[in-house]
Amino acid sequence: MTAVSRASGKPNTWLLPAAIAAVLLSLAAAVLLGVVDIPAADVVSVLRGAGSPEARSIILDIRLPRIVTGMLAGIQLAVAGLILQTITRNPLADPSLIGVSQGATLTVTIFLLFTVYIFNPGSNTVAELPVAWLPLAGMAGGMAAGGIIYLLAFRLELSPLRITLCGIAIGAVLHAIAIGLIAGWGSARIEIILEWISGSLYARSWDHALFLVPFTIAGLAVLPLIYRPLVLLQFDAASARSFGLSYRRQFSILLLVSCALAASAVGVVGPIVFVGLVVPHLARFLAGRHFPLVLPMTVVLGAVVVTLGD
Repeated sequence: MTAVSRASGKPNTWLLPAAIAAVLLSLAAAVLLGVVDIPAADVVSVLRGAGSPEARSIILDIRLPRIVTGMLAGIQLAVAGLILQTITRNPLADPSLIGVSQGATLTVTIFLLFTVYIFNPGSNTVAELPVAWLPLAGMAGGMAAGGIIYLLAFRLELSPLRITLCGIAIGAVLHAIAIGLIAGWGSARIEIILEWISGSLYARSWDHALFLVPFTIAGLAVLPLIYRPLVLLQFDAASARSFGLSYRRQFSILLLVSCALAASAVGVVGPIVFVGLVVPHLARFLAGRHFPLVLPMTVVLGAVVVTLGD
């Protein structure tokens, strides 16, 4: 049974509630399951404000911040992927296509190289690494990469094809430089970079979740405002302009929104590329032709996919 009646085009009313229920179930599973086996009764006690110190530490300081960080990052990456796939009209688009992930990777590598290896060569433990600044460094690099690609495409007459080509080219260059620096570094202290490059929620804290909160809220708040331009940008420039859309301006705004969402998420959890690519397709598969349902489904499924994947 499909989510949308092919004859009427009306969405099934159960689809979004079912997706929200999936979020709650994935949240419950993530809290209950882990390396340390904690009985469900103890988990409930902790959530009520009681429980043993060990259980409270595991649930409140390790599992919950990891879950919340993953859900927020999943929402941002999924929405960024949906926007990019829509405005570029490219079903394979995701944050790595416009160089955001690669730009973040390069800046994180350079940041750790200078702060850990050059200025503190005696450091040999993860605790001494300046990990608190990694999200900001990664976000700055991702936004800078998106800005470079936009400027190049702007000078060459902005178009979805040029954005895609510039993104692939610049992203490849940035990634190659980052890998070259890592290979040349040759230190035992590169484990944290390799872990970050692979994309991970390991050791994520409430600080990481709080870093993402304003970006997630802003991204969700702007969705109603960008809905109409997003719908019209599914068409070519001439068709979009015939509906009175300022094509270049709206394209630029949506590209900026997607870059900000992707860069902030990648700065915290690393380049988890499959979320921005797969989740929008899954949302469209379930919602069918009903685009107003695709947006909320993308938000919900982004949180579910990252949580269950982790």
